[in-house]
Amino acid sequence: MSSNQSNPQTRSEIRAKRNRGPKGHHTIWRILKWAVVVFLAAILLGAVVFFYYAQGAPNISQSALESDTSTKIYDSNNDVISRSGAQNRDYVKSKNIPEQLKSAVVSIEDRRFYKNHGVDPIRIVSAAMHNVTGSSLGLQGGSTLTQQLVKLSVFSTAQSDQTLKRKSQEAWLAIKVDQTYSKQQILEFYINKVYMGNGVYGMQTAAHYYYGKSLSKLNLQQMAMLAGMPQSPTNYDPIHHPQYAKYRRDQVLDAMVSNKVITSGQAAAAKATSVQTGLAKTHPVSTVNSANQKYIDAYLKEVYAELKSEGYNTNTDGLRVYTNLNMSAQKHLYSIANSNNYVAYPSNKFQMGATMVDPHNGQVVAMLGGRKTGNVTFGLNRAVQTDRSSGSTAKPIADYGPAIQYLKYPTYQPVQDTQYYYPGTTRELNDFDNRHEGTITMRKALVESRNIPAVRTLDAVGINRATDFLGNLGMTFNDKLTLQNGIGLYISTEQEAAAYAAFANGGTYYKPHLLNHVVTADGKTHNYGVKGKRAMSPATAFMITDMLKGVMTSSNGSGTAANISGLYQAGKTGTTAYPDDYASQVPGDAAMDSWFTGYTKNYSLSIWTGYDKQFQAGHYIPEAQTKIAQEIYRSEMSYVQQNASNTNWTAPSDVVATRRNGTTEYYVSGYPGDASTATNDGSSSSTNTNDTTGNNEANTNSSSRPSSSTESSSTSTEQRPTGGNGGGNGNGNGNNNNNDTQNTNSASTDSTSNNANANSGTGKSNSSTKSSQ
Repeated sequence: MSSNQSNPQTRSEIRAKRNRGPKGHHTIWRILKWAVVVFLAAILLGAVVFFYYAQGAPNISQSALESDTSTKIYDSNNDVISRSGAQNRDYVKSKNIPEQLKSAVVSIEDRRFYKNHGVDPIRIVSAAMHNVTGSSLGLQGGSTLTQQLVKLSVFSTAQSDQTLKRKSQEAWLAIKVDQTYSKQQILEFYINKVYMGNGVYGMQTAAHYYYGKSLSKLNLQQMAMLAGMPQSPTNYDPIHHPQYAKYRRDQVLDAMVSNKVITSGQAAAAKATSVQTGLAKTHPVSTVNSANQKYIDAYLKEVYAELKSEGYNTNTDGLRVYTNLNMSAQKHLYSIANSNNYVAYPSNKFQMGATMVDPHNGQVVAMLGGRKTGNVTFGLNRAVQTDRSSGSTAKPIADYGPAIQYLKYPTYQPVQDTQYYYPGTTRELNDFDNRHEGTITMRKALVESRNIPAVRTLDAVGINRATDFLGNLGMTFNDKLTLQNGIGLYISTEQEAAAYAAFANGGTYYKPHLLNHVVTADGKTHNYGVKGKRAMSPATAFMITDMLKGVMTSSNGSGTAANISGLYQAGKTGTTAYPDDYASQVPGDAAMDSWFTGYTKNYSLSIWTGYDKQFQAGHYIPEAQTKIAQEIYRSEMSYVQQNASNTNWTAPSDVVATRRNGTTEYYVSGYPGDASTATNDGSSSSTNTNDTTGNNEANTNSSSRPSSSTESSSTSTEQRPTGGNGGGNGNGNGNNNNNDTQNTNSASTDSTSNNANANSGTGKSNSSTKSSQ
């Protein structure tokens, strides 16, 4: 019995022992099985995703593989006006490509090129490991040379486009290319396609550009240099960055040794040679761009800026860029600026900036960044600079537009042209003629560009609402605006042309833009039209326009030199006077800046004129020359309107016409106003403390003005600037005088704001300002 009783116990112990061992092994086995299942599922899922995306891959043709990757720019008539690159590409056939160059390219870009089938899993894993260990000899990427060719031929190189879908399609097409073309053909395509810096495409072209000879005449170190450049052509440029170029060249030589295509001795000898040995002293430049470059330099510069902001690489994406440029209008504007056939300029240093937009869509149809600029490429574009005060051209958008929009002022609204001190200060604001006209209508104040009624109107509207109104017109500001900005804003001609365009089209703002549409290498079209937004009521736009007509047609208007007989148009002048601490060094009627911005129903054109170094001796604008901006406008607008419609604006249904003192005036239905009540009666104004800053600092504008609270302001003078404190220099190198004590009085010749400090972003306003018409 005892033995029988012990057997079951023994058997249970044995079973327990057996279960304990195998159970652990079973668990591990189950984990491994699931890991394999997950791994296989992941591979299967990846394959499904890969083939799903691959089905949508675009076609790739031999012409696409042979074509270069430069960017071509078209005008609004679809004519090519520019192509990126200093010269045309010199295509070289495979038989004329040195074998040593092919070996260098393969060694540094894809060592398994002759063994893989377009994609290389081993290379992908190797690249990942090299990236971790940092021992890659420049082979950090997992893409094969064939994949790089496909990317350059069909896809955008923008980082935002490096998606799983795009990578799948790239790999699929690389496999197809490898099946269709020989390795020698693929190398030929690649060597002729890559971007080589300085606007050069293809290694044969690069050989001529950098060394003044063909590929067949290059030595080992030169071939290694060219083979390494495509990874970063700007940084590895042996002309401008020899230290980085040497590093890259030596990487290529080491890769060639590792790939057993040269010996260590050959590599050492090549490394001992300077990368600048043999560089050509001159570099061939073709006439691809030169014919148009002088006309379109500023415009083209902004086109490339817009492309960059959209994420395009204009050197490698093979783009076709269709712009809104009216080449005829552009060439005529250039001719006006660079000859004396239209305008008598005082000197070649007298400068200008101009922008013309289409009011119906915001398209920038012409832009000029300067005159007499020589052969400079992509130089200073004064059309988009925001470091010069707009003077009295600010009045419609900062003062009177908001007054109609928010306060329902009629065009005959009584306003006070009486003695005025900025609230809380002893700084007196003056007009260009140092006179006070008492109670006058808003129309008269705007047409004659009188400063005091403008600032009083801004005071009545309030800074906050005026800022909102300007914001609706695309203008934002780093610092809070002040009353002085009622007679000057630091904005560009591009901003102002777009803002005035909203008056022209009935109150809709369109952001100004130069791009129309872009066609990428894969054939896809990307449109860049903008959607308009309601910036003001049609009533406001119409009533401002009706008043601004008088600027050019009234006998007392400040812009009569811009008038074009028989053309329905409206516009505003602007001039800025010198700050008080500098005024004694220039004649009493001298201005720093002179503007004219005007429009028809078809075009809005803004012009700035002045000197880059306005505080240099002799670089002031005499009263007679303040009309040059108007003359430029008149010549250009006359030209573009030749074949355009000429129709007048009609009053919206909620605008009522009335006769007052022999003049047709307008008011918003239900708001006829009180003819006996003038705006801001009294010798000083009580500003809306909720909207203005106590120290009356010059408002700052949104764009590029540095925010320096010590910057002094200039005055707006609209007829004869007599002074005005604040030495705000548009170039940032003006005299920075204490704004708080400066007198911004200016009696300028044209309508401009009288404190240059009313700049857009950071300058303080000066004290006694005068502005003119």
